[in-house]
Amino acid sequence: MDQKQLIERIVAEVVARMNAAAPAAAHAPASGGAAGSGASLPPAEVAKLIDHTMLRPEAPTAAFDKLCAEALKHGFYSVCVNSSRVAYVARKLQGSEVRVCSVVGFPLGAMTRSAKAFETREAIADGAAEIDMVINIGLLASGDTHGVEEDIRFVRRATRGTTVLKVIIETALLTQEQKVLACEIAKKAGADFVKTCTGFSGGGASVEDIALMRRVVGKEMGVKASGGIRTYKAAVALIEAGASRIGSAASVAIVTGAESTGTY
Repeated sequence: MDQKQLIERIVAEVVARMNAAAPAAAHAPASGGAAGSGASLPPAEVAKLIDHTMLRPEAPTAAFDKLCAEALKHGFYSVCVNSSRVAYVARKLQGSEVRVCSVVGFPLGAMTRSAKAFETREAIADGAAEIDMVINIGLLASGDTHGVEEDIRFVRRATRGTTVLKVIIETALLTQEQKVLACEIAKKAGADFVKTCTGFSGGGASVEDIALMRRVVGKEMGVKASGGIRTYKAAVALIEAGASRIGSAASVAIVTGAESTGTY
């Protein structure tokens, strides 16, 4: 079976599974959970899977003070920030269990792979324990799978194997076949996670995309859902579909049931 046939088979399997599950879900009884959502995963457990995120370019320093305070209060897995803010939040979180995550090549992914590798090394030196890099989407769209793989490998080498690497494939801009291909390339290049979206190119995380990505990468890799996740119910649905991490700026709303008006 060649690569194209494999991609078509995976897409067909996931779509069939989602279609079969939809009627059952429509008639399933609610089963408790926060705010009557029907989900059973406790909010405190969801919090442990959240990368609490602040990536707005206009965000002032006070926003990062608040970000860190919220992460400490609610027990979020990490805070996720642009690389220029890594050193600051690392100092704020020093001595805690909350990790620091930095985005790289964000949000376009269109810079050189050497630039992404340099940014990665600086972010790690400043205190980042995890790196979320954006792939070169234009190369993927052009069918240059080798170029996409080398882009990821440059960053993978920059992490020196000691820092978690998540690869943002920007699902909103891809076909189903391209999503499968991007996940396969990330897996081959040695990434630890694949991730849905930057949140800056439209669209957002969907149950269908998470199920597809999980089917491609299997159990050995993580899958991060990000983009438009603003409620507990939505977060749990994505986790049940296969997400092992959630990225959101609405993390507090997710775990407390408060209203959120954010877009990430």
